[in-house]
This record gives sequence, C-alpha cells and structure tokens, in this order.
Amino acid sequence: MKVKQYRKKPVIIEAVLLTKVDGPDIAQWCNGRWMNLTGRGDRGEDISCVLIKTLEGEMRADLGDYVIKGLAGEFYPCKPDIFTQSYEEV
Repeated sequence: MKVKQYRKKPVIIEAVLLTKVDGPDIAQWCNGRWMNLTGRGDRGEDISCVLIKTLEGEMRADLGDYVIKGLAGEFYPCKPDIFTQSYEEV
C-alpha cells in the first residue's frame, strides 16, 4: 500500500459573524430563525442565536459564531476558533 498526501483545493465561501445587531438579518439570509433570548441564560446572560436548517438537521449558531454559506448554497454554523484556523479574508 502506498499512502499519498493531498492538499484541499482552495474555495471561496461567504460567511458572516453573528452579532446581536445583525442576528435578524443573518437569520433571513440563511433562511434560519432568530431567537432573541436576552437574559435567558442560567446566569442571566444573552443566549440569543440563529437556528439553521442544515443537511444534518437543525443547528444553532450562537452569538460570536460564523454562519457560512457552502459551495452548494447550504448554510451551517462554525465556531470562531475553527473559522479562523480554516479561512482567511480575500
């Protein structure tokens, strides 16, 4: 068996950082649902989010997460640390 190495082809995606101010617009962009949950966390924190219908089912994008539009037009959330490791602005 001969193991080969492969490099992932570069792709350009659309993405936006989820903030409280832009939450409703982002939800509309990704056909998701904005959940305004200010002060509803266990310690009274803001747990507002966008619920996104993905290929794997409904997923939650929290404030500070990125919402990504994939190559086939699908949407999904991505945590900021993973996003910054995987993508750079063009």
